[in-house]
Amino acid sequence: MTTIISATQSEEKRQALANWKARLGDQAADRVRDVAALRGTAMHTFLDAYVRGTGHRDLTSVGREAEPMAKQIINRGLIDLNEIWGSEVVLYYPDLYAGATDVVGIYNGRESIIDFKQTNKPKRREWIEDYFIQLGAYAMAHNYIYQTKIQSGIILMCSKDRLFQKFEVADKEFVGYQHAFLRKVDQYYRDQKDQRDHKDTKKKEISEEISH
Repeated sequence: MTTIISATQSEEKRQALANWKARLGDQAADRVRDVAALRGTAMHTFLDAYVRGTGHRDLTSVGREAEPMAKQIINRGLIDLNEIWGSEVVLYYPDLYAGATDVVGIYNGRESIIDFKQTNKPKRREWIEDYFIQLGAYAMAHNYIYQTKIQSGIILMCSKDRLFQKFEVADKEFVGYQHAFLRKVDQYYRDQKDQRDHKDTKKKEISEEISH
């Protein structure tokens, strides 16, 4: 699922990422990305343990940074989680895509997909449309496999400076993001076919060249 969203990013987003890497330099940008990934994994581990009721300790430097971030999400975001259907739920839509969401359940009285996100800096809503598209994709897969009617998605986010943010998307807007993901699916498989056709053509050209 994330592969499809990443592979079909707009040229504007690709250019913005390239500009950011150019400003920092490749090595510095890679360090920022890798540290953020480690922090995000550690934060998710704390949150998954909380949802499962098992508890978790991580005394590494990354863990000490991630734990208070997780507590912000627990104390300010998960208070509205009424019922848990599953944690780290693997979802798939047959022959199209697969992925895993953090929590599925009843949030603030509605069937919902809930995803946790860490961030280096606070986000504006218009910057995270890909997250909403991702939630829509998870919901479509869950609805198809389990015959649910999820039409609500929740992003619970905390920055490394411990600023909590909650973003919600539902109903008609949510359906719009589901359609946006389906367009990405179409584009992804169309691009994949074009690449295979190009490779097949090159192989044929090379084979003919060798034969002569």
